[in-house]
Amino acid sequence: MCKIKSGRQQKIQLAYMVLFILLSAMAFSQDGNAGINEANTKVRGYFAAGTNLMYAVGAIVGLIGAVKVYNKWNSGDPDTGKIAAAWFGSCVFLVVVATVIRSFFGV
Repeated sequence: MCKIKSGRQQKIQLAYMVLFILLSAMAFSQDGNAGINEANTKVRGYFAAGTNLMYAVGAIVGLIGAVKVYNKWNSGDPDTGKIAAAWFGSCVFLVVVATVIRSFFGV
């Protein structure tokens, strides 16, 4: 038994079909290159702040290391040279990594 649909139901179904067609067209119209380019510009925008943050972390690590080395040196610990080299090396590593990444990627 077939029911005859009212005019209101037909209008609602037509509105849903139009909405479905528009949404599917919008979903397929996006380009992957646009998303990649947007991510590239955002990362490049944050890179200067990240580099400055790495320099600040290196400075804090250097200050902490200097205090620890000074305390070991005053206490007469024989490992002072090894500890100083380790702390100094970690600070230099942070600065060099930030600089190399900046020059390698051309940021």
